[in-house]
Amino acid sequence: MYCLIVHKTVHFPSSSYVREFFFGQWSSKVRLDGKTVIITGANTGIGKETTRDLAKRGARIIMACRDIVKAKAAQREIVAESGNQNVLIRKLDLADTKSIREFADVISKEEKQLHILINNAGVMMCPYSKTADGFEMQFGVNHLGHFLLTFLLIDLLKKSAPSRIIILSSMAHSWGTIKLDDINSEKSYHNRREYGQSKLANILCARSLVKKLKDTGVTVYAVHPGIVRTELKRHMNLGLLCLWKMVRPFTKTSVQGAQTSIYCAVEPALDSHSGGYY
Repeated sequence: MYCLIVHKTVHFPSSSYVREFFFGQWSSKVRLDGKTVIITGANTGIGKETTRDLAKRGARIIMACRDIVKAKAAQREIVAESGNQNVLIRKLDLADTKSIREFADVISKEEKQLHILINNAGVMMCPYSKTADGFEMQFGVNHLGHFLLTFLLIDLLKKSAPSRIIILSSMAHSWGTIKLDDINSEKSYHNRREYGQSKLANILCARSLVKKLKDTGVTVYAVHPGIVRTELKRHMNLGLLCLWKMVRPFTKTSVQGAQTSIYCAVEPALDSHSGGYY
């Protein structure tokens, strides 16, 4: 008795196919016509792709950016692609409370409503430095800057309810603790640990806001976008960069990384589900 063995070539799916299968785009036809949205760090990475998507949905977008040159380039690209002329740029430096207050003053004077605030901007694992007000840079930008911005815009958000606040955190929240005895990391500094501290603060801030804004019509969501290929990795050391090259095929693009922010911004079912960490 003979056995016939047929040899076939097995084709394994490419890393791009696997990534698209597991990390594809969220599909929704929800429109945002008549809605006003502020997105910090809207000129690059996740912020830019979030801006692009919400602009296509008809929202009035305010790109809150520190680098106006890059912001204008992103604005031109997004307006051309979306056909939405209602995409504006306003200067915002989250490392300077003076800039934050000036931005909030401009918004309060120019805008009659604000429906969605996306606290997207951030810095990651940068060398030790301080903000204009003397705070450790990562904690100052990622948490304190956005905390002040949200506080200054909260009345406009309440007035425009139902409205949403979306805070970008990270699974890196598990890397750190809140060092109340050395909040500016002057005694010791570890860039990864301090990044984790800022991301943990983001989540704690979101949880606190949920309680304080109960029954106001303002809902709050924290977001972990995943491991995304953005400019944030520019401060990684050699060891982390080598590790990054190994895992890069399994990471998300900026478009894919923006999907959770977009979901939290537009999904109607979330109106009654404040406080989630997505």
